Amino acid sequence: MSAQPMSRSATSVSIRQVLGQPQGRHSAAKLGLRATAKPQNRNQVVVMAAANGAEKKSEGGGFDSGGAMWGGRFEEKVSDVVERFGQSVSFDKKMYKQDLKGSRAHATMLAKQKLITEEERDIILKGIDQVEEEIEAGKFEWKSEREDVHMNVESRLIEIIGEPGKRLHTARSRNDQVCTDARLWTRDAIDEMCERIRYTQRALFQMAEKNLGLVVPGYTHLQRAQPILLQHELLAYIEQLDRDRTRLLDCRARMNLSPLGACALAGTGLDTDRYLTAELLGFDAPGPNSLDSVSDRDWLIEYLSALSIMSMHTSRIAEQWILWTSEEFKFMLMNDKVSTGSSIMPQKKNPDPMELVRGKTGRVYGSLVTLLTICKGLPQAYNRDLQEDKEPLFDATETMAMVLEVTAEFAMNCTFNKPKLEASLPYGHLDATTMADYLVHKGMPFRSGHEVVGRAVALAEKKGCTLEELSLEEYKEISPIIDEDVYSYLGYRNSVDRFTSYGSTGAARVSEQMAIWKKTLEA
Repeated sequence: MSAQPMSRSATSVSIRQVLGQPQGRHSAAKLGLRATAKPQNRNQVVVMAAANGAEKKSEGGGFDSGGAMWGGRFEEKVSDVVERFGQSVSFDKKMYKQDLKGSRAHATMLAKQKLITEEERDIILKGIDQVEEEIEAGKFEWKSEREDVHMNVESRLIEIIGEPGKRLHTARSRNDQVCTDARLWTRDAIDEMCERIRYTQRALFQMAEKNLGLVVPGYTHLQRAQPILLQHELLAYIEQLDRDRTRLLDCRARMNLSPLGACALAGTGLDTDRYLTAELLGFDAPGPNSLDSVSDRDWLIEYLSALSIMSMHTSRIAEQWILWTSEEFKFMLMNDKVSTGSSIMPQKKNPDPMELVRGKTGRVYGSLVTLLTICKGLPQAYNRDLQEDKEPLFDATETMAMVLEVTAEFAMNCTFNKPKLEASLPYGHLDATTMADYLVHKGMPFRSGHEVVGRAVALAEKKGCTLEELSLEEYKEISPIIDEDVYSYLGYRNSVDRFTSYGSTGAARVSEQMAIWKKTLEA
């Protein structure tokens, strides 16, 4: 089964939410207005643009190629400090694909509902294609005074196609637009994250396949407990990651409602078809409550929670492997591809990738706590605070995508030190519980058997030997019920072979689970 590294798709993306209002449908020229030679305020910029048949940049911003598109009622331009503080295009421009996808669906719906003509729709769609080509060719000029990806795209569209471009924002607000983009982006991120989880699971499964039958010490309280098959431990990691995958899929199902058409908060009085846009964008249905649609961030909190739980799982894997690669354990051996050295100590070989996997858990947790804190005191519906939900979303996603990739890379570049493992297994009386099971088979109550085995362990400790090395005579002195067949339960290999319950570390049971996971991961 191949576990080739998968390419990283555009998970490094950003989304932004800001309050917006739909533009009017009538140009100043149609209203019979004429512009003065030099614009004095934002409203005059609109008049000049319509009269001249082109958008012109003004010092005061407004509805022009360089300023904000909500400026009709304002007399002054926002200060440079406020503009820098409020802009998000520096990071949410990476969201352009989702934004263009939403605009294509919206334009299609507007034409079907006769809110724009089919000719205008075609012009808009062609213009959107040109915007996309410019962005992908690196020729698109992103402007901070246009605040975000939405207004940058729409402004450029109007520059390209003129009047039809002004109709695109009909029955749409940036409130529902950004929520739509965010859900589309997160939905795509979940799909890729699930692929990355499968990739990491395959790497762990391959590690298990390469070490069939290898016994390792199992620990509780970081103290020797019982012998287990290495496959059993690696399958435990696979199970944990699969719960992470299903949590993400559950989140995806709950979040797959379209906010598009909810507008600012109250919906619209225009005859729109939200079911159509939902279908075009792959949503199950439109959100049933416009107020909730633009203010809901439960799905995002749930997503970051799922990532945080997954980060906890990968951190636990990292901690185990950090210990196992240490000189004190030396159960695992790293090759040079996944280890680093010291600037002062020549002998050092450090598991830095796993230390970073462990360390980045705090970063992912921080994203979840950030969003919970942002949302805890917000009144209905949209508030500008929600602009701050994007960077935690993107950072946590990008972090976990890399964590999974690095965990798989580490797994594929480590081997297990079989001689060291075999030499370590006789220590710690790992077969003590199996001996207690032996006494149960002999008819002794388990609690009594527990006491008997405890006395046997105390004797072995005193003599400095293993339970397997105690003589039958010594066992008879502890309990006459013990017979020669006790030795078929003692020793780490016999102990492992005695496990038979469903889900246990016994060879037969582990083989069953390996077969199930092999089929699952090859699908």
